[in-house]
Amino acid sequence: MPVPTVVLYSRRACHLCDEARAVIEAERLRSEFDFQEVLIDGSDELERRYGLRVPVVSVDGREEFEFAVDRNQLRDLLET
Repeated sequence: MPVPTVVLYSRRACHLCDEARAVIEAERLRSEFDFQEVLIDGSDELERRYGLRVPVVSVDGREEFEFAVDRNQLRDLLET
């Protein structure tokens, strides 16, 4: 079974991004998945796509969270 991939689209100096990252990092202690963080600062394309919606979190390429990450929902997504 392939390992899920979680991507966090974030900005520097973003407290909601810090909170989302903390939830993801805590889940890494109990679930196996690849994690990438992509800073959208300075990228015209990413700024257009995500703008003020950050943090945005995708799981296996599908956007699942915007602004906040629900720990239980993330866990469920990683277990399916």
